[in-house]
Amino acid sequence: MVMRRVLTVNRNLLLIDVHAHLNELEELEKDLREARRQGISVIIGVGMCLESNRRILAIAKENPTLVFPAIGYHPWKIKKPEIRENLAFIKENVKHCVAIGEVGLDYKAKVKKQLQRDVLQEIVKLSIRYHKTLILHCRYSHERVFSMISDMGVKRAIFHWYSGSLDLLRKIIDSGHYISATPALMYSPQHQEAVKEAALERILLETDCPVSYQGHVSKPSDVRITLREVAKIKGLSLKTVAERTSQNAIGLLGPFDGGLNH
Repeated sequence: MVMRRVLTVNRNLLLIDVHAHLNELEELEKDLREARRQGISVIIGVGMCLESNRRILAIAKENPTLVFPAIGYHPWKIKKPEIRENLAFIKENVKHCVAIGEVGLDYKAKVKKQLQRDVLQEIVKLSIRYHKTLILHCRYSHERVFSMISDMGVKRAIFHWYSGSLDLLRKIIDSGHYISATPALMYSPQHQEAVKEAALERILLETDCPVSYQGHVSKPSDVRITLREVAKIKGLSLKTVAERTSQNAIGLLGPFDGGLNH
């Protein structure tokens, strides 16, 4: 049912998925072909660990006009003996990337909070040094992540799949950062309220694929679900939302004109 609705959306609308775990897709080539057919012009492939970072860089190199890489170190993946190698890889390869991510804090994860904060602090330093936008995971840690990046002077960040408080959201927006919307807008009241509150000029579209949304395993072309839901919440046309969010992504992460040579 979801997919039939999505396929009625005008394919001439160019869209950007700013957060996709492409290395986890079981039918990557098929899903990328479908994304192109559906008018997805750019996909930001995000990494979470050494293995996925390497794979994301390879996928981007294989698809230089469609996929642009972001490499990161997800709090779920942090293991003390591997930290130095992971951070060194990010430092060595960050010049090939449009952003650093997925990174952040997750206070429901089993990894010790202080260890997560220590790793994030080092990653923030890299983002500042190399002028890269941060793609932030903040489960049960929105306030702490915001305070950390604010104290360290981060100017450009995306709060991925934002579902925190509206008071904090206003501070995030006032500080010049962005939030990204996902297909969870179909059913998540907190996510819906965040997108309703944020100005369209500070919203980006994503899928977080292959995350499952109420049983539907997502893929990059499902960014059209996100588009539809944002347009519905904002009371705006699909065209307006597609154009504005694509401009937002280009201004923050682009221009997207050279693959790994970007």
